[in-house]
Amino acid sequence: MSVSRLGELLIRNQMISDDQLAKAISEQKTEGIRLGAALIKLGYVQEHDLATFLSKHYGVPSIDLKEFEVDPAVIKLVPAAVAQKYQLLPINRAGATLIVAMSDPSNIFAIDDIKFMTGYNVEVVVAAEAAVKEAIDIYYDQSATMADALSEFDDVDLELVGDDELENINELEKASEDAPVVKLVNLILTDAIKKKASDIHIEPYEHMFRVRYRIDGVLYEVMKPPRKLKNAITSRLKIMANLDIAERRLPQDGRIKIKLARNQEMDYRVNCLPTLFGEKVVLRLLDKSNLQLDMTKLGYEEQSLKWFKHEIHKPFGMVLVTGPTGSGKTVSLYSALSELNKVSENISTAEDPVEFNFAGINQVQMHEEIGLNFAAALRAFLRQDPDIIMIGEIRDFETAEIGVKAALTGHLVLSTLHTNDAPSTVNRLLNMGIEPFLVASAVNLISAQRLGRRVCAACKEPVKHPLEALVTAGIPEDEAGKIIVYKGRGCAECNDTGYRGRVGFYQVMPMFEPIREAILAGANTAEIKEESMRLGVKTMRQAALTKMAEGVTTLEEVLRTTIADD
Repeated sequence: MSVSRLGELLIRNQMISDDQLAKAISEQKTEGIRLGAALIKLGYVQEHDLATFLSKHYGVPSIDLKEFEVDPAVIKLVPAAVAQKYQLLPINRAGATLIVAMSDPSNIFAIDDIKFMTGYNVEVVVAAEAAVKEAIDIYYDQSATMADALSEFDDVDLELVGDDELENINELEKASEDAPVVKLVNLILTDAIKKKASDIHIEPYEHMFRVRYRIDGVLYEVMKPPRKLKNAITSRLKIMANLDIAERRLPQDGRIKIKLARNQEMDYRVNCLPTLFGEKVVLRLLDKSNLQLDMTKLGYEEQSLKWFKHEIHKPFGMVLVTGPTGSGKTVSLYSALSELNKVSENISTAEDPVEFNFAGINQVQMHEEIGLNFAAALRAFLRQDPDIIMIGEIRDFETAEIGVKAALTGHLVLSTLHTNDAPSTVNRLLNMGIEPFLVASAVNLISAQRLGRRVCAACKEPVKHPLEALVTAGIPEDEAGKIIVYKGRGCAECNDTGYRGRVGFYQVMPMFEPIREAILAGANTAEIKEESMRLGVKTMRQAALTKMAEGVTTLEEVLRTTIADD
């Protein structure tokens, strides 16, 4: 359906206004999506309402695809490429008629193509666009294609260079460009996107070669290619990332950028690490289209978010975000910068690496090998008339010292540290050599965080836990009996894991005056923690338990990601 036709119909039926249509068309052009998807994304219409309206208008039935189990034989009638192109799904076959679910029943070209391709008469039913897209991902699963790709290799396909034959680079390069190898690597990269993985691990061992995806923070094995392909696959990835395929003794870092359908781009941060049995390659997926920069949707509780926003809007001081690798610290800082990014502010960031680029922010990539480290970048920033400075990570005394001085001389400094919780961050700075009076004066707020998996909304159900288990986890005995705890049963939407997506657990500790006084008095981590709790700061365990009580996560995730309070 043409943009003008759908918009005209919706305006005529008073489902949207002219102004809303104009904004949706602008969103459609920017994001490269359909008009219906743009209207839904902006919240102007509900998906169900749009499907019902189209169903009535075109006189075709409307269905919920989640209630259908489609026969694989029916799926095979329409190739994946065609289903993706027209966003449709064959759902049933009755005699000489093929029933096809579409979000746009007016697409005559799609219907004619299916008729010509299959030889069947086509009967159309309407389904929500997101449901069609999701069903295509499920039914046209890449695992079968991977199996097909692997079956293309036989014992004589490739004779690869051994680990001790480093000099024969031409042969290795030729092997990495072999069509089946290229196809397999492309499938690994695209399948990770479909499965919403955050990382890809390609690992060689003595008797095994495997590929794992990290999905919602947990690693899953997805395939075991033949061991003889390890050098060809590694070399292919290194060529794509512009790395030196001849160097296999030192770690290397690179980047791969691929263009997907609808002008969507995906960046992969690539790291090669020499191990005992070959190079292990880890790729971090950086999807800017899914980058959540709305602080209200990250998982902060109302009071914690109020504290955090209050401190980042101060003209000077230091705000620290702490947690282990992969806990979402960068996203939290980017969210803060996104809120602070105004024409009136000069913002500079020192990052290693720069994960996403933002208009209006001066981002600097670190290069240790030429002396451009965090301390050197910070010194340069202070000569650039800055208002706000972000340091990717405080790793040493020099960086910490310059950051603290910047915070005390009229600049807002945002940074990250690797510590277990907010109170222990104070001692980490003291151990680096920063004086207690400087820590107490410079730091405005410390936010510690972890990421836990969300219960799958499609299959979550109440589950009984012994009262004792809830009390041991940290819930007061008088409240434990009132809480309803949920767990995912496992379904097609969550790959039978019971979890889909992640949510943050946050311990946000503003530097209240009593905490400053405790630091100056030489208080240890336990004493600072006790004082912060007295002032209303939730511990990480308490924050996670709150999410469990709200039905967002499970008891198992609370116990997996946080430690009990002493």
